[in-house]
Amino acid sequence: MYYPIWYDPTFFIFIVPALILGLIAQAVVQGRFSKYSQVRTLRGLTGAEAARAILDANGLVDVTVEETTGFLSDHYDPRSRTLRLSPQVARSPSIAAVGVAAHETGHALQHASGYFPLQIRSAMVPAVQFGTWLGPLIIMAGILLEVTMGAFRLGNAVAWLGVALFALVAVFSFVTLPVELDASARARQLLMQYRIVNQQELEGVNSVLSAAAWTYVVAALAALLQVLRWIMILTSDRRR
Repeated sequence: MYYPIWYDPTFFIFIVPALILGLIAQAVVQGRFSKYSQVRTLRGLTGAEAARAILDANGLVDVTVEETTGFLSDHYDPRSRTLRLSPQVARSPSIAAVGVAAHETGHALQHASGYFPLQIRSAMVPAVQFGTWLGPLIIMAGILLEVTMGAFRLGNAVAWLGVALFALVAVFSFVTLPVELDASARARQLLMQYRIVNQQELEGVNSVLSAAAWTYVVAALAALLQVLRWIMILTSDRRR
């Protein structure tokens, strides 16, 4: 049989550690961003200006740079070829701002060069969006078929289908890792190449981007742990 969540050891084994790691990673990112947001670069370019300079220098004059809402909501949209920067990044001439802006610009360069991991990630987006919300619902539907109707074979098949869909989220998270790490590597190189920061300022950029990279590692780990949790639940002797 299935037990309520407060009796379920898998919740505390798989989910709680992921939640704790996620909170720590977010706190570190916000702390480092806040620290280096107070340090102005000698060049004095804002995040938006730095992004525009890098894009233009690489012939991406058709990529638009615009301001968006939300704290650290920065992202590159390959569909509209738009680089969207949060106010804290777009308007600030700080080390943190130019680091984040250069990272997102790195995604634009990936897109322009046909960077293969980015192509894979982009192709996976529709399926992942589908699996993220539908996967858990299908798993629960399968469990309910077993518990309430005694349809064990059908319920089991339905539940495993849900796990397979939800596993796409974990695969997507791991595909995201090389995309983000490469964008950060490009950001460091581009900032030095176009003399937007100096060697000393690059240390601050590294600190911010390294912290951000850990959030993607933690997200991938959390997605994997959730899949493993469902696998353990579906294969547990408690189901008999």
